[in-house]
Amino acid sequence: MCGLVAWGRRLSVAGLAAACLLPGWGWAETSAEKSSPPDLRAWLIRLHEAARLRNYEGTLVTSDVASVSMWRVAHYFDAEQQYERVDALGGEAFTVLRHNDVVHKLWPRMKLAEVEQRDTRARFPALPANSEQRVLDSYEFRPKGMAMVAGHAADVVVLRARDGLRFSQRLWAEQRTGLLLRADVLGPEGQILEWSAFSEVSIGVKPRLTLITDRLRQLEGYRVRRPAVLPTTLDSEGWQVNALPPGFLQVQCAKRSLDPAGGPAAPVVLQAIYSDGLTHVSMFVEPFDPKRHQSEVVGSIGATHTLMLKRDDQWLTVMGDVPLETLRRFSAALERKR
Repeated sequence: MCGLVAWGRRLSVAGLAAACLLPGWGWAETSAEKSSPPDLRAWLIRLHEAARLRNYEGTLVTSDVASVSMWRVAHYFDAEQQYERVDALGGEAFTVLRHNDVVHKLWPRMKLAEVEQRDTRARFPALPANSEQRVLDSYEFRPKGMAMVAGHAADVVVLRARDGLRFSQRLWAEQRTGLLLRADVLGPEGQILEWSAFSEVSIGVKPRLTLITDRLRQLEGYRVRRPAVLPTTLDSEGWQVNALPPGFLQVQCAKRSLDPAGGPAAPVVLQAIYSDGLTHVSMFVEPFDPKRHQSEVVGSIGATHTLMLKRDDQWLTVMGDVPLETLRRFSAALERKR
């Protein structure tokens, strides 16, 4: 998670004090730092496999420190198939249903169903697949003992950023299964910028596939939209990237719509996604529109920073759970091919 963020840390309390009031919360750090640290590569693989292969149901809480959201999550692995359901608790009704890599996002009020095929392996409680070496290169592994999260004993680990271009992460993994129970994004002084955690979770439950399959059969009257996501490359679109921030590699590039409602004027943008194995940065490029775009815009919510600026006749948006300086380096690295 961490920069990847579950069904979103950015799904919108005030930090750790509020977190400690959640049911089942506890903290009991031990002297594990004095013992031999576990192998980071094996530990990360165990977290990834637990999120994919374990059956679990629970309530997920996400916060950017200024706001909090809650989600009901159910995940099942059955006969080599993955099923998942996420329901928003509070606010406008919103449901995400997943069968393997096919994702349905449902807005009951609008009677809208958006269907998309996407890689969901980097969403909480999963970590990006096959990224262990990049994590080792960019973060220092520091065991921090044991704590109780949602009634489960968890091993606590800090992945300390090796430079100022990314934030450190603190992760809680359930001791028996390795399932990630909580993840914090930490600022330069160790302060919590964002967090995601289960307030309660049952692990090893019997699969209830009808929670997903029955809901998928109840789309009568829904407008089903399948937004076009067209794989492409920056090079073929007339762009080149020079001197990326160290540790980051491109993991995806596509043209896509940013409007979930699919309005007639929905902008189609070029999106390139970069990862250091733990967090992500997205760059969006679209034609400059003076009616919608301004001069340079900088914003932040929790750990998520956003940089928007005009580049020639294009509008560039760069965002991610990284410091602003990292986004500026990404924007400086993108150039029009001559």
